[in-house]
Amino acid sequence: MIFEGLNEKFQNIFSQLKRKGKLNEKDIQAASREIKLALLEADVNFKVVKQFTKNISERAIGQEVMNSLTPGQQFIKIVNDEMTTLLGGEIERMDFIDGRRNVYMMVGLQGAGKTTTAGKVANLLRKEKKFKPLLVACDVYRPAAIKQLEILGEELNIDVYSEHDIKDPVGIAKRGLKKAEDGHYDLVIFDTAGRLQIDEALMEELVKIKETILPTEILLTVDAMTGQESVNVANEFNRLLDITGVILTKLDGDTRGGAALSITFTTGKSIKYIGTGEKLADIELFYPDRMASRILGMGDVLSFIDKAQSMMDEESSRKLEEKIRNQEFDLNDFLEQIKQIESMGSMNSLLEMIPGASKKALKNVDLSGADTKRTEAIILSMTGEERHKPGIINASRRKRIASGSGTKVADVNRLLKGFEQSRKMMKQMSNPNLAKKGRMKLPFM
Repeated sequence: MIFEGLNEKFQNIFSQLKRKGKLNEKDIQAASREIKLALLEADVNFKVVKQFTKNISERAIGQEVMNSLTPGQQFIKIVNDEMTTLLGGEIERMDFIDGRRNVYMMVGLQGAGKTTTAGKVANLLRKEKKFKPLLVACDVYRPAAIKQLEILGEELNIDVYSEHDIKDPVGIAKRGLKKAEDGHYDLVIFDTAGRLQIDEALMEELVKIKETILPTEILLTVDAMTGQESVNVANEFNRLLDITGVILTKLDGDTRGGAALSITFTTGKSIKYIGTGEKLADIELFYPDRMASRILGMGDVLSFIDKAQSMMDEESSRKLEEKIRNQEFDLNDFLEQIKQIESMGSMNSLLEMIPGASKKALKNVDLSGADTKRTEAIILSMTGEERHKPGIINASRRKRIASGSGTKVADVNRLLKGFEQSRKMMKQMSNPNLAKKGRMKLPFM
């Protein structure tokens, strides 16, 4: 889970405060000191930590907490508010200009996931804004960089402009822009070169590309696992290019929090998107308040709902609800729902959106997806009739299904029992009396 260590430390601090009926200045100073240590261990920039804890202490020692009937909860609210402010406060969306071509320039160091992110952004905005995107390959130095972008374009069915064996990124950018104009593309994303570290030659090249294409957005791609070192990188790119926003990648990895909690404060530029996995759909709009809630262990139910709703359109939802009402929900539908959940991301990434969920609390739960794969294998080993009418699956059929799926009969029994329990629950949920009261809402299973 992202920010797992930081998450647990905040939870421990909060649980101690909530046990106290009243808080005095000494309690608040002790809690602020613990928060300071937790943030420093998470590799958050020292100046950021100092300002953050100062703001918390000043607000908490005032009337806001000292005279509160629930001082522990009030202190948590202050921390949450300040964390949201630290992450940018308000959501800042991309700059879309009607009637003009949207030109995005992707910049960053090697290894941050810049090329993949270019494909992810193009794919996301094509879905959301109905844009016709073009990817332009300007990284002529990294081996296979052009080929990587071409493969991404093929996989996403997005056009790519590239020139092999030509080491003139500025010229390629200029001709790529001309291609976009001639082809009436309304979104052009330039994948530029990176280095292992910032050098003068790289920055000069990027400045020339910027002057050539006049981008509407310059997006810095930052590896979230790099900690506060990312601050130095962001400041340098911002000084020379005046970036318009940041995209944090690899938030599904062992992220301590340094980059996410330091960049906006030190550069004054907002985080616009976050990469949450390796799949090309694993990119999300950045919501400071939701991220603050996740870091503090309060979950992120709104993002969970957004993910769920994006996986199922209105027509599919209506058909599913109709099947449940008519008690026609079978194992084919059950399998389809499993695939829908799988497409939302890893179980780890979903659980961290649920308030109170942590690896400690879920230490006996299989988060690897092995149970899901086993369930899929069992259902796919059934005949069409068995999936539609699970009631006909007798002992000999169960033995055959277990053998065909490489599982045990006990696994098949467990699945069928769970499915029957689900059907009973759905039957109760689809009760007309409950539906009239507005208690039946099934946009996602």
